[in-house]
Order: sequence, then C-alpha cells, then structure tokens
Amino acid sequence: EIISRVKQKFGVPVASNLTVVGSTVDELRSYLQAARDQGVDFIVALRGDPPAGETQFQATTGGLRYANELVDLIRTEFPEFGVLVAGYPEKHREAPSMEVDLENLKRKVDAGAEVIVTQLFYDNADFFRFRDQCESAGIRVPVIPGLLPVISLGQIQRIASLCGARLPAPFVSRLAENDSPEWQFQVGVEQAIEQAGGLLSEGIAGMHFYVLNRSDATIKILEAVNFSKQTV
Repeated sequence: EIISRVKQKFGVPVASNLTVVGSTVDELRSYLQAARDQGVDFIVALRGDPPAGETQFQATTGGLRYANELVDLIRTEFPEFGVLVAGYPEKHREAPSMEVDLENLKRKVDAGAEVIVTQLFYDNADFFRFRDQCESAGIRVPVIPGLLPVISLGQIQRIASLCGARLPAPFVSRLAENDSPEWQFQVGVEQAIEQAGGLLSEGIAGMHFYVLNRSDATIKILEAVNFSKQTV
C-alpha cells in the first residue's frame, strides 16, 4: 500500500522486494497478484536470509529454494513485471567461490532478470572488478551499485559482518576518531559522496541507496554530486 501511494503521489516507477523465505508458491503468487493490482512495476526477486535464530536457509514445504526459481515464476506467470536481482561484489557469504557465485547470478539472469543491484560495498574497485567479472561470465544486463551511507561505526560493523562486506581500514580509523553521532554521520556522508562521485564518473547505469529510514544522509550525497534524472 505504501508503494502504491508513492507511485500515485510522485508518478515514478516503483519496486517491491520479495523473498521466498517462509512462503509457498501459492503464497508468492498471491503476493505477486496483489502487487500487480497495486500498480507495482518491478519486483526485486531475492532468496532472502534465514529467519532470525536460524543459521541455514531451509525451503518451506511447497516453496522455492533459489532466487532464480522466483525469477522464473515471475517471468512465466507475471511477465508484466520488470525483475531485478541481487549481486555480490565481494561474493555471497554462502558461496564457496566467486566463480560459483557468478554461476548462480547468471542463472538468475538467464531466468529473466533484467537488472542486477549489488550488495553494499565501500571500495569502488570491488564494484568495477565485479562488473568486469559479470561481463566475462556472459552477463549482459545493467549492474547497479548499491550504497549504504554510514551513519554509525557500530551499526555498519554489524551490517558488514552479516553480509561479508569489507570496510577499508582508513575509513574505519576516521570514523573511530570521535564517537559522536554528528562526527560519524559527517564522515560517512563524505565517504559516500566520494564513492558516488567516483562511480558516476565511470558511467554507471544507475545507483541504489540503502536508505534504512535515514534519507537525510542520502539527500546530502545526491546534492553533493549534482544528481539529476539525467545523471544516471
């Protein structure tokens, strides 16, 4: 309902995340039907993390195991949706190797995904290496960098440990110079401005911000890099 209201008020295309966690195929179909009726344009198709308290993903009886299966369901039964999937510049933490992770990603693209949005990262070299690896693997869809502006050292250390993202040592040291919220917010925004500017200068296809209900940081970043709809 929130997504629908955003579309009605601002007239922009909207997307909804959907994971297979805890859902049967029939329940996934029901959600997709409701999303279609609400005017959702895109589905971000994800396997999803194990529920709280569990260490390994377990498919629900009558459900799906992998994101590529969800992409296939959408493409087969709900072809009007655009489909985005997740990519991991530093490898998904459950994948045994980067090669296997790229094979899994290609499987999602071959099933019909049109755009890849990456997990957060803090060194642009990791993104550009990943984009080159996708190209070498025969993945020909746009790869969109995902940025999470840092507003707290403790918060980002927890998040990075969960998703396997590397925090550059100089960045951590700078954040640790002062534990005040204002300092850490400012350092995080400055780092994200530099990161976003570097990505834009290389002609990326777009940017995705993990806002986490703190749009003030993202607004400052977009203003600093002179963002417009024509920029990306």
